[in-house]
Amino acid sequence: MSVATRRQPATKPDRIDPITVSVIQGALENIAIEMGYKLMRMSYSSIIRESEDFGAALVDAEGRGLAESAQSTPLQSGPIPGYVKGVQRILAERGEVIRPGDVIMHNDAYSGASHGPDVAFLVPVFIGARLIGFAATTAHHLDIGALSPGSCGIVEAIDAYAEGLQFKAIKVYDRGVRNDAVWQIVRDNIRASNLVVGDMEAQVAASRIGAERLIELVNRYGLELYEQACAALMDHAERLMRRAIAKLPDGVYRAETAIDGYLDSPDANKKELPIVVTITKTGDEMVVDLTGTAPQVPDRPINMPLEGTADIAIWLTIRSVLLDTEVHGHIPVNNGLIRPITIIAPKGCLANPTFPAPTIARFCPGNQLADTVMKALAQAAPSSVSAGIGNLKVIAFSGLKNDTHWVHMEIFEGSYGGRDGKDGMDAVDTLYANTRNNPIEDIETHLPLRVLRYELREDVAGAGQWRGGLGSVREFAFLCDGGASVEGEGHRYRPWGFKGGGEGWPAKLDLVPPSGAARALPSKVPHMTMLDGNRFVCYGPAGGGYGDPLKRDPQAVLDDVLDGLVSVETAKRDYGVVIGADMTLDVTATASLRG
Repeated sequence: MSVATRRQPATKPDRIDPITVSVIQGALENIAIEMGYKLMRMSYSSIIRESEDFGAALVDAEGRGLAESAQSTPLQSGPIPGYVKGVQRILAERGEVIRPGDVIMHNDAYSGASHGPDVAFLVPVFIGARLIGFAATTAHHLDIGALSPGSCGIVEAIDAYAEGLQFKAIKVYDRGVRNDAVWQIVRDNIRASNLVVGDMEAQVAASRIGAERLIELVNRYGLELYEQACAALMDHAERLMRRAIAKLPDGVYRAETAIDGYLDSPDANKKELPIVVTITKTGDEMVVDLTGTAPQVPDRPINMPLEGTADIAIWLTIRSVLLDTEVHGHIPVNNGLIRPITIIAPKGCLANPTFPAPTIARFCPGNQLADTVMKALAQAAPSSVSAGIGNLKVIAFSGLKNDTHWVHMEIFEGSYGGRDGKDGMDAVDTLYANTRNNPIEDIETHLPLRVLRYELREDVAGAGQWRGGLGSVREFAFLCDGGASVEGEGHRYRPWGFKGGGEGWPAKLDLVPPSGAARALPSKVPHMTMLDGNRFVCYGPAGGGYGDPLKRDPQAVLDDVLDGLVSVETAKRDYGVVIGADMTLDVTATASLRG
């Protein structure tokens, strides 16, 4: 049986002037942004403070998104409406009531959450006795009490119970009274508890700030006018998306890619798994069907929650392609954008698993799903997409120092493919995962790690009129005994080229002991002991090329050679560009070779 997810349109508002709607929209967005900045500044861990792996959003009482923090990642802010609806459903089943002063903690991947480590704190907003919405934050926490240290690289979890603590709509404050027992349970069952609990308390504070600001906004305009404005701004976003979809030719667009899975597994059902996307566009609506995607892996955590991961990968990619802010300017992000889009995913597939299938390592498969949506859209909007992206990996470094756990989560960048008129972006997080890299200074100041290399990976980008982006090379050395685990993708399959562009290049990961040869590791590595002096060398993937490489401006090829990004041999072989011994362009030989 297939499951379809779709948002229902809001009730049409009475007429309200567009200037008031715009002002209220801007106020909602500013509240979400303030929540985000307050969370960043109050957080203890670098994953929130530096990498910005958090979300902040305002949601109405029906669970419809109104605004989200612009500086947060779509994979954190985007799922917040799903968290709210999941919490409302669970509390209703229990017969519990939401009251003023409550703060609710939630991370259930089968009730709206993206995955277990992304814990949300929801503060309900009341005007008098009436619930009008929620101010909420999410954040990726360094540890969630899973089978090994860290909250990534838990790649051998056999079910949801092996992935750490499950918080299913838990009131950590009940009518303003702190539930000390819950907080103590959290402290007693997670590593690096001071960091994690400190980050959680920062989330509570940021969510409360958002609730206070929202009450001030409603009191300023009155509840009736405020609700009319919210309905109008969602309708406006819906119109923008419908217009963008309507410009595409009607048709059916299908694409397929694949994920590594567990390349070192003897079980064929755990590796080289297809992701299939079929987009049917009719008029101003779109159906995205994931039929054909591999079945869920019941005892490995690479399954993607339909609500919280798969839906965000799909909506974000469609929005980015059809409503590119470089072309369309500021786009309001709210429930209206997703109304024209229906998602179908067979129950029990990778993108719609059945509980208790584990989901904690859904990050990289979800990014590959987004890339597959991009590949399907390329057939309908070829000038608005990039070629294949180089996927990411996440590494959990950990250890004990003076009987205290230390944990560091490193989001290791990928790269974009080339696009019409632009080379792919180098060494960045891609698609729904736009977190920032972690500064070397921050790592070496707080952790027993040293970063020996951080540079672009040369001579591997997909060739094209617009070449693919380059991955990076980052080398970490342990300064004491510890451990590490890895969840990643992109070691088996090369990013796809487009319109004659060449394929990109896969990622790789080496473990180098103090003495001895480097050992290649697969894209997923369960927790392993690391000795003082061990080195991790991470090589990021390169994106695919866009367009015929022989149409690339020879001067651009020469510039890449002079910058050390492309070799003289590659310039000649892939681009037909001849560069002399004096490192200047040989115009005559280039024209002859290309001819």
